Amino acid sequence: MDTWTEQKWHTTTEAEQDDDRNDKTVYAFPQPTFDEIRLTTSFGNFLDQPMKGCRVEHAEFEKEVKTGPHSWEIYSADDLPANHDWRNVDGRNYLSWNKNQHIPQYCGSCWAQGSTSAIADRFNILDYRSGNTPVTPVGLDAQVMINCNLGGTCDGGNPTGVYTYAHTTGIPSSSCEQYTALNLSERACESIDVCRDCTWPPPAEGDSGLDKCEAVDFRHYYIGDHYHVRGADQMKAEIYANGPISCGIDVTDGLLAYTSGIYSEEKKLPMINHEVSVVGYGVEDDVEFWVVRNSWGNYWGETGFFRITMHENNLALERNCLAGTPQYEKPTTVESQ
Repeated sequence: MDTWTEQKWHTTTEAEQDDDRNDKTVYAFPQPTFDEIRLTTSFGNFLDQPMKGCRVEHAEFEKEVKTGPHSWEIYSADDLPANHDWRNVDGRNYLSWNKNQHIPQYCGSCWAQGSTSAIADRFNILDYRSGNTPVTPVGLDAQVMINCNLGGTCDGGNPTGVYTYAHTTGIPSSSCEQYTALNLSERACESIDVCRDCTWPPPAEGDSGLDKCEAVDFRHYYIGDHYHVRGADQMKAEIYANGPISCGIDVTDGLLAYTSGIYSEEKKLPMINHEVSVVGYGVEDDVEFWVVRNSWGNYWGETGFFRITMHENNLALERNCLAGTPQYEKPTTVESQ
């Protein structure tokens, strides 16, 4: 069965639903997290206030870093092609793989997923442009962002923390920490929670196995410049010139139910509550649209993506976006801060 070029869905059977091996645990939410001040486990999100989604409404850098002109200062709207999609640029897919933030359990980590996806995709673009064709796509570790509270937890967060950490420290690859969709609740983040390797024998059931693991060094994926992107013209220029960007959006019941096509929903006062990665744009039947990567698995939407109208009725997608410039060396601006 070819599921790459055609969307073919498996229908879950009653026997599969009733299988005793299914995890039917009802997990706590908000999840517990470690309070580094009180040195104890606590409940509550990273802002200690109610959240209506997995992403803050306004994500703003305390200080942007920009050492050169913005893409929209180089390319005007008239300079740009009508269609540009990083899933297929001259026959090549530059994107990392899609993810599901809610496996193996519900986790409000969209703030970490959309941002690490956009940054990873830019490393893939950088590698190809530099002539260093990667053996496998770059993928960056969202679980580390959760473990170390680098903008938030499974109870929601702020994507600017991901960009700041990428600038000052560098993000490890996705092979460093397995995604568990769990907060680190029993201790403060340590080096073993950033990148580890484990050895034989496998742990017994119920045992963490950490006594057989140790922290290891890793390649640091940095960003230098990092800045805000707002409005359709800036977004199109930035995506075309430099790659995917991460953006906030208001997820409504209608968008949750999306399956295919160009989505459009009029909402007078959209309130951003979710983070996604915008990977391209296009036009179909005179309707301009964005190509957006979600983090709800490949079985949602158009193989994990959705299209939504440009300029209007797009649930605030063009209001609050972030971007960063990938680099393998630690930014010199860090040393001077």
